[in-house]
Amino acid sequence: MRTGLEALLARRDWLLADGATGTTLFDMGLQAGDAPELWNLDAPERIRALYQGAVDAGCDLFLTNSFGGTAARLKLHHAEDRVHELNRAAAALAREVADAADRPLVVAGSMGPTGEILEPVGSLPIQDAAAMFEAQARGLLDGGADVLWVETISAPEELRAAALAVGRTGAPWCCTMSFDTAGRTMMGVTSADMVALVADLAPPPLAFGANCGVGASDLLRTVRGMSAAGARMPLIAKGNAGVPRFVDGHVHYDGTPALMADYAELALACGARIIGGCCGTGPAHLAAMRVRLEALDGAGELPALDQIAARLGAFSSDGDGTGAPAQARPRRRRRG
Repeated sequence: MRTGLEALLARRDWLLADGATGTTLFDMGLQAGDAPELWNLDAPERIRALYQGAVDAGCDLFLTNSFGGTAARLKLHHAEDRVHELNRAAAALAREVADAADRPLVVAGSMGPTGEILEPVGSLPIQDAAAMFEAQARGLLDGGADVLWVETISAPEELRAAALAVGRTGAPWCCTMSFDTAGRTMMGVTSADMVALVADLAPPPLAFGANCGVGASDLLRTVRGMSAAGARMPLIAKGNAGVPRFVDGHVHYDGTPALMADYAELALACGARIIGGCCGTGPAHLAAMRVRLEALDGAGELPALDQIAARLGAFSSDGDGTGAPAQARPRRRRRG
C-alpha cells in the first residue's frame, strides 16, 4: 500500500513543503539556547500555530517540531530521558492539525543530526547513532507521523545510521543534506556524492535532496547537480529565504516572497518535485510559492547557472565541489 506521500507524488507534478521552524518559533518568543521540542508539551498552542501557518499557506507537507529530538541533542537541556514523549507530542499535534484540514496533508517527522561526529572520524559508533535515531523515530511514528524526514545531515556515516534506524521501524522516509561549503556539506559531500550514497542506502528513501545551506541560488545549483548526476528518485529542495545577515544582533534573511516565488519556479525546472523553504521562510513566502507553482504550465526548461544567479542572486562560491566549470558571479540583484 502506498503512503500518503507516495500517493500524492503519483498524481502531482510537485508538492509544496513547509518553511522555517526555528525562525517562526523565535518570532513567537523562543529564546536562543532553548529547546524548541520542550514547547511540544509546554506551549502546544504555539506549535499548533506553527503547523497551521504552513497549512493555511497552502503546503501539502509539513515537518514536526522535533529537529533536535535525539537523546544527544536533548541531553543539552537535561531532557535525554524524554525522547519518546517529546517526539510523540510533536507528531500528535501535527496529526491533529492535518486531520482537521480540508485536503490530504503529509505529516513528516523531522529528524536532525545528533550533533556528534561518527566513527571513523569521530568517536560515536554508527550503531549508537542508529539507536538514537530509532528511539526518536518510534516516538514520531507513535504520534502519527506519515513519513520520517531526516534533514540537515552533513556526514555520510550519519545518513547511513539514520537509514539503519528507519529500516528497523519499517517506516517510509525522506532525507536531505545541507551543502554550505563551496557546494559541499561540512564533511565534504558533493551533490554527485549524495546521489551515489542514496542509491546504496537500505531501505531507500522515497525522495532526497538538499535543505538549508547558504542561499537559494546555491541550493538550486546543488539540486541541479543531483539531476545531472542521474538521480532517479524525486528530489527535494528546501532553500533558505535569501542569505543570512546580522541586523541589530539578530540573523535576518533578505529573501522576499517574490524572490521565493522565483526560487520555487526555478526549483521545479531544476528537477525538484518537493519544494519548500528553510531558514527565514514564513507563511507569506510559502503562499507566494504556491501561487507561482500553480500558475506554471509544467516544469519549464532547465535554467543555466547564470540564469539562476540573475534571478536569485550570486552564488557564494565559484564552484559546486564537483569539478564543474566555474561560473561568472554577477552582481546580486535585490528583489523588493
